[in-house]
Amino acid sequence: MILKNKNILITGGTGSFGKKFIEKILKYKPNKIIIYSRDELKQYELQKKWPISNDNPFRYFIGDVRDSERLKIAMENVDYVVHAAAIKHVPLAEYNPFEAIKTNIIGAQNVIDASLYNNVKKIIALSTDKAAAPINLYGATKLASDKLFIAANNYRGNKKIKFSVVRYGNVMASRGSVIPYFLTLKSNDHFPITDKRMTRFNITLDEGVDFVMSCFDKMWGGEIFVPKIPSYKITDVVKAINTNAKIKIIGVRPGEKLHEIMITKDDSVNTLEFKKYFVILPSSDLWEVKKFINKDKKDKGKFMKYGFEYSSSDNSNFLNVSKIKKLINTLK
Repeated sequence: MILKNKNILITGGTGSFGKKFIEKILKYKPNKIIIYSRDELKQYELQKKWPISNDNPFRYFIGDVRDSERLKIAMENVDYVVHAAAIKHVPLAEYNPFEAIKTNIIGAQNVIDASLYNNVKKIIALSTDKAAAPINLYGATKLASDKLFIAANNYRGNKKIKFSVVRYGNVMASRGSVIPYFLTLKSNDHFPITDKRMTRFNITLDEGVDFVMSCFDKMWGGEIFVPKIPSYKITDVVKAINTNAKIKIIGVRPGEKLHEIMITKDDSVNTLEFKKYFVILPSSDLWEVKKFINKDKKDKGKFMKYGFEYSSSDNSNFLNVSKIKKLINTLK
């Protein structure tokens, strides 16, 4: 595993993804794990589990991705970066638009600049299905962030640095997501639903972290990696939690879609399909696409036909009520 004996920094490292990522990479014996976040309480809580000592690799940096100078200091001698920090809550971003811009766009550029300054080897930025054909500010800021990270490969000069993006859907049971909220309503006789037609992509935290780790091995710089993951109907989530609950329609929230898209029809002409994931190719000629397609003889990529769209509404893989129940039971 390429993470062995390496220095790894995670922005937003005290979040759901960061904590699971730390748990998993520990077995590969990295030299140093740097948790970079602005939440001192969460860092304090993490340090109780993983204290600073000569016997473990942890370092804790209080800092905001809006602070470029702090990022440059934190990234000194870092080999790999996972950029997970973001303002993610859709309605809050709609109400506080420039705060989302400062963190999700300006913060992204600061991460890029600090990585270039410190000659980091590989950087993966976490994206979201909301960045494809965005209708809300959060999605628009993450689309801009994706574009910044992909374009960063164009001006790296002679530096051996690679920037790539991983885009996936709702992380099951992550903070602020629908399933933990519905679980608090388990004994209620009705559940508030924005729209009965609503569907979402679903990925577990373990699956998301494993996919990001695998992309560090696969990345050439400039790709957007999209895993093949199932969808679910929001009404089936209700049934999985409380079969007898009634549904109360409350209306779609500001900036909310009925269905999510991870690959648009316009992106289909630049999309390769592999066994377990898709790759949206960079628009500029960063490397030879034919070599990328054939890099793995057991899993050769193939171009998608124009008009292909990877949407949660017509996904070939849907979780039924039984499967959703099983997944929810693993969260307890």
